[in-house]
Amino acid sequence: MTFQVNKDDGLYWRQTLFDKARRIVVKVGSAVLTGDKGMNLEVVDNLSREIAFLHSSGREVILVSSGAVAAGRKKLAVDASVKVDLKEKQALAAVGQSTLMHVYDTSFSVYGKNIAQILLTHSDLADRDRYLNVRNTLLTLFRFGVIPIINENDTVSVEELRFGDNDNLAALITNLIEADMLICLTDVKGLYSGNPLTDPEARPIYTVAEITPEVESMVGNVKSALGTGGMQSKIRAARIVASGGGSSFIGPGREKYVLQKLFSGEMVGTFFLPSREKMQSRKHWIANVLKSKGVVVIDAGAQMAISGHGKSLLPSGILEVRGEFGVGESIQCLNENDECIAVGLTNYCSDHIKKIKRLHSADIFEVLGFKDSDEVIHRDNLVLM
Repeated sequence: MTFQVNKDDGLYWRQTLFDKARRIVVKVGSAVLTGDKGMNLEVVDNLSREIAFLHSSGREVILVSSGAVAAGRKKLAVDASVKVDLKEKQALAAVGQSTLMHVYDTSFSVYGKNIAQILLTHSDLADRDRYLNVRNTLLTLFRFGVIPIINENDTVSVEELRFGDNDNLAALITNLIEADMLICLTDVKGLYSGNPLTDPEARPIYTVAEITPEVESMVGNVKSALGTGGMQSKIRAARIVASGGGSSFIGPGREKYVLQKLFSGEMVGTFFLPSREKMQSRKHWIANVLKSKGVVVIDAGAQMAISGHGKSLLPSGILEVRGEFGVGESIQCLNENDECIAVGLTNYCSDHIKKIKRLHSADIFEVLGFKDSDEVIHRDNLVLM
């Protein structure tokens, strides 16, 4: 199958998946929500009306929204061109978050909808128990008929606690609650086969079957205030959602009635189909939620064992250890060309792996004085990349 689906097949698959979607995550960024004068209330009203439309059709909807820092800048009269440091950004988020939620609460109430605020840091999802607790809270809000609005907790987030961006957060939430679809509303119309400003043959890409390097290269064809980096994060988010069995959409967030157009079958934006093989929930958590704490470099034999035969990683196949990490933490497995082959949860800390690398499992006890496992990473905790 090629990455691009022809228009007729694309229309069929898009409409089929839109019709079947019962649980949806909508993500909207600051580029859509805010303007020179702060929050764009016309855009917020359109967004609220559209989400209320989905909710009233019997669907469960979550909104992942940026905008707290921008709202804080407006309230404190801090010009958007003024650079701020981390502590100032956190303060602006603290001021702006209440304004953001007040605007949403007022707007959604017009359409008879109740909302809930949920602020998250990466550590809330990196801990398995807290990860499941977030899921249970969201499902309970659905049962109450509430629309959750999620944002990264910028007030307390530091580098090690950050998701990176709200595209990543939205993708993780989509797979956390096993949503059918992520709708990413941005300031672009979608992906194009070429740069429409310079290439008269450039055509919009409506439906993508698989995110390949060729698809990723199309990011450069998109004219966006976000820049290439912003669109790349959306492609990464679509890949994460696809691995969990969901579909994704990237399209114009300021277009009126955009969600109603989508669900009625209009060819708007770019739609990404789910992967043909769905990753297990726990393995998705390992691969996409946890941040790797270190690296082991493995030889060709170990690479073949884990990628070709579904085996565990044994100490005999490890050539090198990089970084410091503890038992149970996520680490990357690189081949001898420094390509990431897999990620997984290690049964031994970095210091102990340095002592047992290149050795057979039978020698672990003699070297360390104990043996918790024959494997450095068991195949049940190993995810191929």
